[in-house]
Amino acid sequence: MAKFYTFFFAFFFITSVQILAQSTGRITGVVRDRNTQEPVIGATVQLEGTTVAAATDAQGRYRLENVPTGSYNIKASFLGYEPVTRYNIPVTSGNALTLNLELTPSQNRLDEVNITFDRSIRVATLETPLSVQSLSSEEIKSNPGGNFDISRVIQTLPGVAGAGSTGAGFRNDIVIRGGGPGENVFFLDGIEIPVINHFSTQGSSGGPQGILNVSFIEDVTLSTSAFDARYDNALSSVFQFRQRDGNPDRLQGNVRLSATELAATLEGPLAPKTTFLASARRSYLQLLFKAIDLPIRPNYWDFQYKVTHQLDSKTTLTALGIGAIDEFSFAVPKESSPEKEYALRSNPLINQWNYTVGASLKRSLENGFVQVSLSRNVFENRLDRFEDAQYGDESRRVLKARSQEKENKLRVDVNKFVGSWKFSYGAIGQYVGYTNDFFSQIRQEVLDQNGTVVQPRVVLDFDTDLNFFRYGVYGQTSKSFFEDKLSLSLGVRSDMNSFTTDGNNPLETLSPRASASYALADRWKLNASVGTYYRLPIYTVLGYKDATGAYANKNSDYIKSTHYVAGVEFLPSIANRLTVEGFYKRYGNYPVSLRDGVSLANQGIEFGAIGNEAVASVGKGRAYGAEFFFQQKLTRGLYGLFSYTLVRSEFTGLNNDNYIASAWDNRHLVSALLGWQFGKNWELGGKYRFAGGSPYTPFDLEASQQNYASLGTGLLDYDRLNTLRLRSFQQLDVRLDKKWNYKRTTLDLYVDIQNIFRFKGPSLPQYTFQRTADNTGFATTDGQPLQSNGSNAIPLILDEDDVTFLPSVGFVLEF
Repeated sequence: MAKFYTFFFAFFFITSVQILAQSTGRITGVVRDRNTQEPVIGATVQLEGTTVAAATDAQGRYRLENVPTGSYNIKASFLGYEPVTRYNIPVTSGNALTLNLELTPSQNRLDEVNITFDRSIRVATLETPLSVQSLSSEEIKSNPGGNFDISRVIQTLPGVAGAGSTGAGFRNDIVIRGGGPGENVFFLDGIEIPVINHFSTQGSSGGPQGILNVSFIEDVTLSTSAFDARYDNALSSVFQFRQRDGNPDRLQGNVRLSATELAATLEGPLAPKTTFLASARRSYLQLLFKAIDLPIRPNYWDFQYKVTHQLDSKTTLTALGIGAIDEFSFAVPKESSPEKEYALRSNPLINQWNYTVGASLKRSLENGFVQVSLSRNVFENRLDRFEDAQYGDESRRVLKARSQEKENKLRVDVNKFVGSWKFSYGAIGQYVGYTNDFFSQIRQEVLDQNGTVVQPRVVLDFDTDLNFFRYGVYGQTSKSFFEDKLSLSLGVRSDMNSFTTDGNNPLETLSPRASASYALADRWKLNASVGTYYRLPIYTVLGYKDATGAYANKNSDYIKSTHYVAGVEFLPSIANRLTVEGFYKRYGNYPVSLRDGVSLANQGIEFGAIGNEAVASVGKGRAYGAEFFFQQKLTRGLYGLFSYTLVRSEFTGLNNDNYIASAWDNRHLVSALLGWQFGKNWELGGKYRFAGGSPYTPFDLEASQQNYASLGTGLLDYDRLNTLRLRSFQQLDVRLDKKWNYKRTTLDLYVDIQNIFRFKGPSLPQYTFQRTADNTGFATTDGQPLQSNGSNAIPLILDEDDVTFLPSVGFVLEF
């Protein structure tokens, strides 16, 4: 690796001193009517601050040729439509840029639209007028500390906390407005993708590294409330990832090398009306961890593709796919330490693979459009853990899980526009298959000195093969009044299933929602929404069987969350946006563990799986607070954002009148990002994040001592649930980019430093036993071999805060 970087830097400096001719690039794309998805003919597309412009042809396509390389704001406009601007769009000589734009019909009369304020920075819609943010692909790529990972980048947005603030270190768990990481849903071009991270926790959504290739992404929109009725199963957020189309003119691609992975992307035309995007990525984290003598060996691959075919001017067929292969194994370190030994004994071996494939047909209608999507997703999770890390010794097995989730989905969405009215309605049907061969030792048998059992062995051992149907319907109507000053939206949906006791009753999940927006002035808006949302309990809960072989959680209810949100939005200029919002979320029917009495709302940041246990749908919860957000798009070379969130998060257990701070109760969240593009294609960025200390539960010292030798972890004292708090989290990341544009290639070299000031991050305490000096076994109080009940062990609590300092050098080569 050192030789590679030496060669790379030599190449870098040699090429940087060459005198290059002025390089140019190309921008192409289609301008469509947002309401009908039909091409807009004659629209003007121009680069702000330049004379470069073009008009769309009969297919709505535009081309901007011989564009000097650099970053631009691109504006599209047409009579009778609101103008739209896309900010900070990079033009390079290596890859032609494909950028599709959508124009929204203006509600004003045609003779008034010549005086129209560009509201492009406003990302709200009629259905979701507040609690919505958007990031472009360039904002994701250049995000300091983001490592081209969308899950990390969105942690700069208001209301979003990352796993680093909860003591989970390097994971990508997304915690939004006090709700757990399992409360979010993700859609890729309208098709749901349940897994977006490598080494994902089954029953949750997090993991240490994202799967999505940022080279595919055109933009990502995050809604944290006021969800459109078309989206099911969301309690805390809806992510909408929109992918761009492949280059219709020529074959092109890029190669990206970073400190952790190698990725390659290829795109181009397959036929006159067909384009493709395809990519593959390979990690080499296992090599780096071996070099620094860490015992864990994560290893992953991922793949992604998109094919777009224009059947005619009104109909587009899209096929997409995304998948990953993950292996999480261990190796004995050269030099042992208590922390390394704990990692060996507490984490499971993980073998996972997952994929989502789908096809979507979108067709323009008179005053609207319809989209029909068919998809299939599969997630397989294999977990193994053995006592004292004795891998392969079945007599010492602690955990075995062989689980697979399969969903086959058909989704129909219809959108109609009649004057200033908008109607949308649709349905979803899916067939679910879930299997789970599960064994877990919860407690080992403990004997006293007389051989009497003082703690019986507790084991979960069951085999599940579950198949059932899920289905739902929705409808939503929206209208603007008084020349777009007042907007109202009403929606309702209901979701059902053929498995749970009350699953076929549509009234059990009837989820109405309403939102309103009023323009106090041209740049001021007052917004409010209220809505009730439902989520089916996770498959690990539904598929759990008790000792009799019966499904113990068949009577589980859908989890319920009701949101109340109000706020104000101000647009100081066409490139600035400021929002202030207050929110209150009330939860009901949350699953609570019958074994521990703890709400599953507190779980989701551990590796492996959650939910394989008997639960009762009696938990309640509440999360409330306020957000402040300011954003500046690229202006005079500067862009940035700042957000502050005050949040409280509390849930009940079996005693549903006793609210206890949840694991996501950070109280204070601060994030700031500032970027500067200066001469000769240099860009410098910095990102700062702060989170208040999150609650955690201390160990039950007696039970931990009795069971650690077998389980490899301590046991928590749930009678003192979340009574302690970690220290606060803060981190400053810095990134420097430099681009070189050649005749047909572009080289982007970057230096990315995470936690440049080496702030100590919070770390959850870990329970272990002290080892002997030569690391051949456990040290004991009497010098004798360790007793099975741990009575002569020497307990050790590892509670040192971590310093994560990750400098990284990498490049992106476009060709």
